[in-house]
Amino acid sequence: MKAVARRPVGRPAAATREELLAEARRRFLRGERVELQDVAQRLGLARMTVYRWFGSRDGLMGEVLAQLGEGLVDDAAANTGERGRRGLLELFGRVNRDIASSDAMRAYLRREGLPALRVLTASDGVVHPRMVASIERVIKAELGGDDLLGAIDPATLAFAIVRLAESFLYNDASSDIRGDVDRLRDVQAALLGI
Repeated sequence: MKAVARRPVGRPAAATREELLAEARRRFLRGERVELQDVAQRLGLARMTVYRWFGSRDGLMGEVLAQLGEGLVDDAAANTGERGRRGLLELFGRVNRDIASSDAMRAYLRREGLPALRVLTASDGVVHPRMVASIERVIKAELGGDDLLGAIDPATLAFAIVRLAESFLYNDASSDIRGDVDRLRDVQAALLGI
Protein backbone atom coordinates (compact mmCIF):
# COMPACT_ATOMS: atom_id res chain seq x y z
CA MET A 1 0.00 0.00 0.00
CA LYS A 2 1.38 3.38 -0.98
CA ALA A 3 1.77 6.01 1.74
CA VAL A 4 -0.13 9.19 1.12
CA ALA A 5 1.61 12.44 2.04
CA ARG A 6 -0.48 14.35 4.54
CA ARG A 7 -0.91 18.07 4.34
CA PRO A 8 -0.05 19.99 7.48
CA VAL A 9 -3.05 20.81 9.61
CA GLY A 10 -4.06 24.47 9.76
CA ARG A 11 -3.22 27.39 7.57
CA PRO A 12 0.28 28.04 6.24
CA ALA A 13 2.44 30.33 8.35
CA ALA A 14 2.14 34.02 7.44
CA ALA A 15 5.85 34.58 7.99
CA THR A 16 8.94 32.41 7.93
CA ARG A 17 11.04 31.22 10.84
CA GLU A 18 13.81 33.56 9.62
CA GLU A 19 11.45 36.55 9.57
CA LEU A 20 10.42 35.75 13.13
CA LEU A 21 14.07 35.55 14.20
CA ALA A 22 14.82 38.86 12.47
CA GLU A 23 11.94 40.58 14.29
CA ALA A 24 12.99 39.10 17.65
CA ARG A 25 16.61 40.14 17.00
CA ARG A 26 15.51 43.71 16.15
CA ARG A 27 13.56 43.96 19.39
CA PHE A 28 16.40 42.49 21.43
CA LEU A 29 18.96 44.87 19.92
CA ARG A 30 16.68 47.83 20.72
CA GLY A 31 16.73 46.67 24.37
CA GLU A 32 13.08 45.60 24.34
CA ARG A 33 11.62 42.49 25.94
CA VAL A 34 10.78 39.97 23.24
CA GLU A 35 7.22 38.83 23.88
CA LEU A 36 6.08 35.81 21.87
CA GLN A 37 2.49 37.01 21.65
CA ASP A 38 3.50 40.45 20.32
CA VAL A 39 6.04 39.13 17.82
CA ALA A 40 3.68 36.44 16.57
CA GLN A 41 0.79 38.88 16.23
CA ARG A 42 2.92 41.45 14.39
CA LEU A 43 3.97 38.82 11.85
CA GLY A 44 0.51 37.27 11.56
CA LEU A 45 1.66 33.99 13.09
CA ALA A 46 -0.20 31.76 15.48
CA ARG A 47 1.52 31.59 18.83
CA MET A 48 1.53 27.80 18.49
CA THR A 49 3.63 28.12 15.32
CA VAL A 50 6.28 29.98 17.30
CA TYR A 51 6.17 27.30 20.00
CA ARG A 52 6.45 24.58 17.37
CA TRP A 53 9.54 26.25 15.89
CA PHE A 54 11.32 27.10 19.16
CA GLY A 55 9.61 25.23 21.98
CA SER A 56 9.39 28.26 24.25
CA ARG A 57 10.23 31.93 24.58
CA ASP A 58 13.61 30.87 26.01
CA GLY A 59 14.16 28.73 22.93
CA LEU A 60 13.50 31.73 20.69
CA MET A 61 15.78 33.96 22.78
CA GLY A 62 18.43 31.24 22.76
CA GLU A 63 18.38 31.09 18.98
CA VAL A 64 18.58 34.89 18.71
CA LEU A 65 21.50 35.05 21.15
CA ALA A 66 23.30 32.09 19.57
CA GLN A 67 23.11 33.69 16.13
CA LEU A 68 24.34 37.02 17.50
CA GLY A 69 27.19 35.26 19.33
CA GLU A 70 28.21 33.32 16.24
CA GLY A 71 28.18 36.58 14.32
CA LEU A 72 30.49 38.19 16.92
CA VAL A 73 32.94 35.29 16.58
CA ASP A 74 32.84 35.39 12.77
CA ASP A 75 33.29 39.16 12.71
CA ALA A 76 36.19 39.01 15.16
CA ALA A 77 37.83 36.23 13.14
CA ALA A 78 37.54 38.29 9.96
CA ASN A 79 39.04 41.37 11.63
CA THR A 80 41.85 39.86 13.68
CA GLY A 81 45.29 40.94 12.50
CA GLU A 82 47.38 38.43 14.45
CA ARG A 83 47.60 34.72 13.69
CA GLY A 84 48.02 31.64 15.87
CA ARG A 85 47.72 31.83 19.64
CA ARG A 86 48.06 35.62 19.74
CA GLY A 87 45.38 35.85 17.06
CA LEU A 88 43.07 33.72 19.16
CA LEU A 89 43.69 35.91 22.19
CA GLU A 90 42.90 39.01 20.10
CA LEU A 91 39.75 37.33 18.76
CA PHE A 92 38.58 36.32 22.25
CA GLY A 93 39.25 39.86 23.46
CA ARG A 94 37.15 41.38 20.66
CA VAL A 95 34.22 39.06 21.40
CA ASN A 96 34.49 39.64 25.16
CA ARG A 97 34.58 43.44 24.76
CA ASP A 98 31.63 43.38 22.35
CA ILE A 99 29.55 41.38 24.82
CA ALA A 100 30.64 43.50 27.80
CA SER A 101 29.75 46.74 26.01
CA SER A 102 26.39 45.55 24.66
CA ASP A 103 23.55 47.73 25.92
CA ALA A 104 21.07 45.16 24.61
CA MET A 105 22.71 42.34 26.59
CA ARG A 106 22.87 44.50 29.70
CA ALA A 107 19.16 45.34 29.38
CA TYR A 108 18.31 41.67 28.84
CA LEU A 109 20.23 40.52 31.92
CA ARG A 110 18.87 43.30 34.14
CA ARG A 111 15.30 42.76 33.04
CA GLU A 112 15.23 38.97 33.08
CA GLY A 113 17.89 38.01 35.63
CA LEU A 114 18.49 34.34 36.32
CA PRO A 115 16.29 33.06 33.49
CA ALA A 116 18.49 35.06 31.08
CA LEU A 117 21.61 33.53 32.62
CA ARG A 118 20.13 30.07 32.09
CA VAL A 119 19.44 30.86 28.43
CA LEU A 120 23.02 32.07 27.99
CA THR A 121 24.91 29.44 29.96
CA ALA A 122 22.95 26.17 30.11
CA SER A 123 24.98 23.29 28.71
CA ASP A 124 21.80 21.74 27.35
CA GLY A 125 20.53 25.04 25.96
CA VAL A 126 21.06 26.71 22.60
CA VAL A 127 23.64 29.45 23.26
CA HIS A 128 26.41 27.72 25.21
CA PRO A 129 26.89 24.72 22.89
CA ARG A 130 26.84 26.94 19.79
CA MET A 131 29.40 29.32 21.28
CA VAL A 132 31.63 26.38 22.19
CA ALA A 133 31.33 25.07 18.61
CA SER A 134 32.17 28.52 17.18
CA ILE A 135 35.20 28.91 19.41
CA GLU A 136 36.35 25.35 18.65
CA ARG A 137 36.09 26.12 14.94
CA VAL A 138 38.31 29.20 15.20
CA ILE A 139 40.81 27.38 17.43
CA LYS A 140 41.16 24.65 14.82
CA ALA A 141 41.42 27.20 12.02
CA GLU A 142 44.13 29.19 13.81
CA LEU A 143 46.16 26.37 15.29
CA GLY A 144 45.56 23.46 12.92
CA GLY A 145 47.70 20.61 14.17
CA ASP A 146 49.67 22.75 16.65
CA ASP A 147 50.15 20.91 19.91
CA LEU A 148 48.49 23.64 21.95
CA LEU A 149 48.91 22.54 25.53
CA GLY A 150 49.71 18.87 25.26
CA ALA A 151 46.64 17.05 26.51
CA ILE A 152 44.08 19.81 25.89
CA ASP A 153 42.14 19.15 22.71
CA PRO A 154 40.38 22.01 20.82
CA ALA A 155 36.92 20.99 22.09
CA THR A 156 38.02 21.07 25.74
CA LEU A 157 39.86 24.36 25.26
CA ALA A 158 36.80 25.88 23.56
CA PHE A 159 34.58 24.74 26.44
CA ALA A 160 36.99 26.29 28.97
CA ILE A 161 37.24 29.56 27.03
CA VAL A 162 33.45 29.91 26.86
CA ARG A 163 32.91 28.99 30.53
CA LEU A 164 35.59 31.46 31.58
CA ALA A 165 33.97 34.19 29.51
CA GLU A 166 30.58 33.43 31.06
CA SER A 167 32.10 33.62 34.55
CA PHE A 168 33.96 36.88 33.99
CA LEU A 169 31.32 38.65 31.89
CA TYR A 170 28.05 37.76 33.59
CA ASN A 171 27.54 38.45 37.25
CA ASP A 172 24.86 36.12 38.56
CA ALA A 173 24.67 38.00 41.87
CA SER A 174 23.22 41.14 40.31
CA SER A 175 22.17 39.83 36.88
CA ASP A 176 24.19 42.40 35.05
CA ILE A 177 27.26 42.34 32.87
CA ARG A 178 30.29 42.18 35.08
CA GLY A 179 32.51 42.92 32.11
CA ASP A 180 35.84 42.01 33.70
CA VAL A 181 37.54 41.74 30.29
CA ASP A 182 41.07 42.56 31.47
CA ARG A 183 41.32 39.76 34.02
CA LEU A 184 39.53 37.46 31.60
CA ARG A 185 42.18 38.22 28.97
CA ASP A 186 44.94 37.34 31.45
CA VAL A 187 43.37 33.94 32.20
CA GLN A 188 42.71 33.21 28.53
CA ALA A 189 46.32 34.15 27.71
CA ALA A 190 47.54 31.70 30.34
CA LEU A 191 45.37 28.96 28.85
CA LEU A 192 46.84 29.68 25.43
CA GLY A 193 50.37 29.56 26.83
CA ILE A 194 51.06 33.24 26.10
